[in-house]
Amino acid sequence: MPWLTLFIAGLLEIVWATAMKQSHGFSRLLPTAIMIVTMIGSFWLLAIAMRQLPLGTAYMVWTGIGAVGSFILGIVLLGEPLTLARVIAACLIVSGILAMKLAS
Repeated sequence: MPWLTLFIAGLLEIVWATAMKQSHGFSRLLPTAIMIVTMIGSFWLLAIAMRQLPLGTAYMVWTGIGAVGSFILGIVLLGEPLTLARVIAACLIVSGILAMKLAS
């Protein structure tokens, strides 16, 4: 169950990071509100997952899900560049997450 909780926390991190971008420096109310609510939810679920998972593992997985998910959404929704170097970097993050998961 802590892994599912951590995964959902990571998904919420993707949402709040995307909403932060869409808030245009907190000048748009709806994206700012979405960011605040999902940020609180993400941190809360991360804290719950950390009750049973090691700090380093939980934090790395959480940030990795957020980073890679935000990378993908940036490309798909925001037209950010898809370059070989960026894909390699994302693959390295995913491989680090998998290695951390296997090690714990």
